[in-house]
Amino acid sequence: MLIYKILLPGEWAEFEATGRFDGSPLDRSSGFIHCSAREQVGATALRVFEQEPELVVAALDTEMLGESVRWEDAPNGEPFPHVYSTLPRDAVVAVYRVAGASSVDGALPQL
Repeated sequence: MLIYKILLPGEWAEFEATGRFDGSPLDRSSGFIHCSAREQVGATALRVFEQEPELVVAALDTEMLGESVRWEDAPNGEPFPHVYSTLPRDAVVAVYRVAGASSVDGALPQL
């Protein structure tokens, strides 16, 4: 199964350079790395990253992340995948560079 992490281009550059992602400031303050299911990515991008001109969406293989992935309810009651560990670069199976939040859904393969 794949889950998705939306990143700013600078975060992705650091992820690539170090081979790991320890989370954004929001992730670190939450105690886990916020991710989305495929059908949640577009709405998440618009809600959180609406003003960003460019985004990177990393597709993550949950088998590589193991038990660190937990599906937990967000404030709206919808379950989202949260990762309670550092993301290793080898868990990334695809990368999508996107021209802004409104372009996210069109850039990802459909289910």
